[in-house]
Amino acid sequence: MENNPNAKLLRIFIGESDIFGKIPLYEALVFEAKRYGLAGATVTKGIMGFGANSKINSSKLFTISQDFPLVVEIIDIENKIRDFIKVVEQMFEDSKSGGLITVEKAEIIRYKAIKNK
Repeated sequence: MENNPNAKLLRIFIGESDIFGKIPLYEALVFEAKRYGLAGATVTKGIMGFGANSKINSSKLFTISQDFPLVVEIIDIENKIRDFIKVVEQMFEDSKSGGLITVEKAEIIRYKAIKNK
């Protein structure tokens, strides 16, 4: 991918306990983004949040099973992101997971691999 002032940032908000098949949903999303040839993906773990179910999940609250909020961010050109959203929605359906999907404008300033020294 080249520097691009018209790229898109796909954000997928899910819970850490969401499962797709036998693996965490966040892993499945990243592997699928890689398989689709998207430019990059990052998973960030939140320490507190709530979603559509209004249940607050926090590292401060004592619970036996934690379900921390996660954000999967994927960036690429718009048509590739729009096509991938269909895949994400199907993965949500298949895993019976809730979540939030957003798309934002992004400007890619630099996208370059590090060369081995």
